[in-house]
Amino acid sequence: MAKDPVCGMDVDPERAAGKSLYKGETLYFCNPNCKKKFDSDPEAVLLLKFAPRDEELQRAEVKTPPGKSSIVTLPIDGMSCSSCASSVENALKQTDGVKKAVVNFATEKATIEFDPVELDKSTLVKIIEGTGYRVTKTSEKVLLAIAGMTCASCAQTVEKALQRAEGVLEASVNLATEIATVEFDAGLTNKESLDKVVEGTGYSVVEKSAEAKDRGKGDEDLLRLAKAKRLLGYALVPEIVIMGMMMVNFMITDIPFYNIIVALLGFPIVFIFGWPTHKSSLRALRHGRANMDVLISLGSAPPYLMGLAVFFFPAASFIEMATTIVTFHLVGRYLEVKAKGRASQAIKKLLQLGAKTARIVVDGAEKEVAIEDVREGDVMVVRPGEKVPTDGVIVEGRSAIDESMATGESMPVKKEAGDNAIGATINQNGLLKVKATKVGKDTFLSQVIRMVEECQGSKVPIQEFADRVTSYMVPTVLLIALSTTVLWLLFPGFFMSIIMWADPFLPWINTELGPVTLAVYAGVAVLVISCPCALGLGTPTALMVGSGIGAENGVLIRSGEAIQTIKDVHTIVFDKTGTLTRGKPEVTDIFVVHNGYDEDKLLSLAASVESGSEHPLGQAIVNGARARSLDLFSPLDFEAKIGKGVSASVGGKEVMVGSTKLMEGAGLDSILDNEMRRLEEEAKTAMLVVIDNVAAGVIAVADTLKDDSIEAIKALEQMGIKTAMITGDNKRTGEAIAQKVGIGRVLAEVLPEQKVVEIRRLQAEVGIVAMVGDGINDAPALKAANIGIAIGTGTDIAIESSDITLIRGDLSSVVTAIKLSQATFRKIKQNYFWAWFYNGVAIPLAMVGLLHAMVGVGAMSFSSVNVVWNSLRLRKAKIRADVK
Repeated sequence: MAKDPVCGMDVDPERAAGKSLYKGETLYFCNPNCKKKFDSDPEAVLLLKFAPRDEELQRAEVKTPPGKSSIVTLPIDGMSCSSCASSVENALKQTDGVKKAVVNFATEKATIEFDPVELDKSTLVKIIEGTGYRVTKTSEKVLLAIAGMTCASCAQTVEKALQRAEGVLEASVNLATEIATVEFDAGLTNKESLDKVVEGTGYSVVEKSAEAKDRGKGDEDLLRLAKAKRLLGYALVPEIVIMGMMMVNFMITDIPFYNIIVALLGFPIVFIFGWPTHKSSLRALRHGRANMDVLISLGSAPPYLMGLAVFFFPAASFIEMATTIVTFHLVGRYLEVKAKGRASQAIKKLLQLGAKTARIVVDGAEKEVAIEDVREGDVMVVRPGEKVPTDGVIVEGRSAIDESMATGESMPVKKEAGDNAIGATINQNGLLKVKATKVGKDTFLSQVIRMVEECQGSKVPIQEFADRVTSYMVPTVLLIALSTTVLWLLFPGFFMSIIMWADPFLPWINTELGPVTLAVYAGVAVLVISCPCALGLGTPTALMVGSGIGAENGVLIRSGEAIQTIKDVHTIVFDKTGTLTRGKPEVTDIFVVHNGYDEDKLLSLAASVESGSEHPLGQAIVNGARARSLDLFSPLDFEAKIGKGVSASVGGKEVMVGSTKLMEGAGLDSILDNEMRRLEEEAKTAMLVVIDNVAAGVIAVADTLKDDSIEAIKALEQMGIKTAMITGDNKRTGEAIAQKVGIGRVLAEVLPEQKVVEIRRLQAEVGIVAMVGDGINDAPALKAANIGIAIGTGTDIAIESSDITLIRGDLSSVVTAIKLSQATFRKIKQNYFWAWFYNGVAIPLAMVGLLHAMVGVGAMSFSSVNVVWNSLRLRKAKIRADVK
């Protein structure tokens, strides 16, 4: 056997469709098209010889042969025909720097020779994706649980270190979840190396990462909360005593040995209960950076030590201020941990949904095993009231299953043999036997958890500016605090005039203190009052809550970027079949014009041809014939003509079924033409049946609209969002359906491969466009749109193909997704406003002495907690569509 050099298929030389002689070697081809392609440019085809072996193709390594050129092989997903491959190939060839490009449709790979000076692999990937297809991701993604981060500056430090590491393609660190999401090239680095990068910044990676779907996640949060509560409790007891003594000593009478008692009580507060903060500070300084804890440490430890000067010479005591700063900091940390725990409830709930055990049938008997021991193909027994252990297909029994954990809908769904069952859903009544089809990380629940985690680990574009500010904020605050102290010492009269003006209405101001004491108070106040944490928590907490609410309502948001983009969407384009309609068309009309046939005979011949087709409309005709118990013939010489129809030889007759494009020259009379117009105006798809080149009749197929389609489209229009429908149907049918559902624009007679072109044309015309499709057949169009929304039911959805995935099949979920995105982004903006407002007002007030350090640290703690609480209020947002 020889190999076709174009497609790689095995070819018998004696039966080859063609052969060519190239440099003394005879090459054989499986079909004339392969021979034609080879003959047109033999060298380009033979570039494939430089491609990596199959096992290496997964990494799509760039290889540099002798000379200045580089060759890369990229796997491409989404090509459905040779014209797809041609469009990708042409786009590559037209790119400056690309010397040769060959796209092999059979192997779904592109081999490209290019100038590495002008181009790189990432640019080539963008060019391919720009044609509407997807380069299969060869990188790996890992979630690292990081311990020791206490503020936004910590997260920035880890994130920058990871981004600079070799082999890392993308990295983001979420302070709220304490998770780093890292995408890396497995050929250049690995998880162990990434762990070392994190450890090199002074933090540690917890072995039980979020990726492991740790069932003890809730326990970890409880332990963290218990630790914060314990430290706060220990600090509060001596702090309350100190505050009481201070009030008595200054307002009523002098307390003997006051300074000694305060110093003894204050030492454990500052240096023992505050040690985790100081430890974080020292770690940061050891690695040449400053974080929020450095500000707290400088605002507490030095003032305490300075306060000891009262034992040696007359001076003001700063010990009370130091203890109060640490105590308020511990109060804020406790409230923050508690609020963050509430914000992360979504993941905890999802983790708790899964079944712990399963009963499988082994040798005819039931055996209970741990869920981790269930394998694909195992038959599980599910009794009423029990959870379906893992994704599978029902092989025996019938019941109603509560799928609210997946769809958000409380009404149970009737199931019987042959239906899919989602793992972790609850069997309401009836004994079921379910054959496991997906286990472990491949299950629907695992994909949902992973998608929620990815969203929580992503960033909103608006966050980039806040991140840049946060990275400079702590050093800037240190400089401002030092400058404040110096300015107070240089110009005491100016600052004294300000605090004397405020003395009557601000109880914490003491004008009797000396200028040095006031200068120290002002400098410390600036240190402890600034709050980069509020900026760092603004986006992550909102994404945590928003993604969790989405998961509870059957809306899975992949990234923060989608949340920001969808708020500005101008037009939403809906695919017709399976999106606006149920996707289950039925035969509604049969019109016969040929005297030699009746309805049953015409339907039998048409169904026989369509039995070779997988198109939903063709299957509807087949199902219609079977419903009438009609005999079907085996089609010979079956041929499908994209966008036109199908033809085959059936029972000795040449039969064609399809649109008028297929029937050109078939003698279509006016009666049949008028009947087709009537049917199409009724939103039905009319298909002509031609027998032996004579029009014999027409069969109409209709797909009913989903129950909530009209109300959902109306709701979107009321929100100011324009709608459009894209369909392969003719214009009359398309417009009839659009008018019925309330859609204002119709893109009709669009072939599958043309959807990307139509989306791009619409983007050029109106701006931001979202595409709603089934997530499988519409993958290129979903990718081309600014926001791709995949809609489906249960395990049928292709979660990986979209920015937003809707688990329920109804259109009201689209409205819910948009409302949720808008509400989440609104919270993000509110969080940033309050964070900026707080810092913008508090720091200047502290500089001029109007805000005492004790008050400042309390306000600082409150600002962080306020951001988290504000995000939690997102749960009260009305996101469900008002659709009947």
